[in-house]
Amino acid sequence: MKSIHPAALALLTTAAAPQQDDPLTRPIAPEAAAKWIGPQAPIRVHGKTYLVGFAGMNVALIDTGKGLILIDGAVPQSVRSVEANLGKLGFRIEDVKLILSTEPHFDHAGGLAALARDSGATVLAGAWAVTALKQGMSTPDDPQAAWLVPFPAVSRVRAVKDGEAIRLGNVTVTARATPGHTPGSMSWTWRSCEGGACRTIVFASSINPVAANGYRFTKHPEVVASFRASHARFRAMPCDIMFSAHPDNSGGVEKYARFARGVRPNPYLDPGACRAYAARSAKALAERLADEKAGKAK
Repeated sequence: MKSIHPAALALLTTAAAPQQDDPLTRPIAPEAAAKWIGPQAPIRVHGKTYLVGFAGMNVALIDTGKGLILIDGAVPQSVRSVEANLGKLGFRIEDVKLILSTEPHFDHAGGLAALARDSGATVLAGAWAVTALKQGMSTPDDPQAAWLVPFPAVSRVRAVKDGEAIRLGNVTVTARATPGHTPGSMSWTWRSCEGGACRTIVFASSINPVAANGYRFTKHPEVVASFRASHARFRAMPCDIMFSAHPDNSGGVEKYARFARGVRPNPYLDPGACRAYAARSAKALAERLADEKAGKAK
């Protein structure tokens, strides 16, 4: 019998060995998640700003010169893909110093615990969201609480205030409270420069007025008021390039496709994006309130 070279034997053994179970990357809600985490090549959108996420779920990356900032973490089973996308751009997960969270729902926060562990980074979020992130589940005052699923709890997380400036390297990211979809949703803005042209980039939290069956926005006027305040904030916000947490909520799918084809000028340059985002949410909220009053809402 022909002997097997020790190096080849090692490779075969490794390939045959089952992957070690990692509680922080175990799949959750696989059917729903599959709709969001279709593979997508990472791209440099503008300056030192990149997208490293998926066809239906944005994850942004900023190179500050003194470390990386990630925004959102998708689902646990997508973590290895996010880390691989960093590698394709020449970065390492260990270079990530901060991770910013838009909302504590499993589709955007499910991967945060593993990404924070692998990088050693600190997660930043709004004060209300910190409680939810630490327990791995949104709180009962979330309109979607009844149908949400738990996700890996995040231990290394710090609260930031609305308007707080987070500085790392040559980048300053500002926290912008945009509640409604959750009571503590946070959007993030920063300036990106490329060839002397500087743009304001917004990573927008979801402001989709959806709720679990039986929830009535008409019984929670404070939530309706928070949506309307967020609409006003988005309408007034400097906004040259906008990424929404789910790209299909802001034309991001089409923008990515055009960008990947090399269309110029940059398809992501869209000064009206934040206003359009607010208008879409305001229309959906009005329709939802009308359905509730007419007894048509589930």
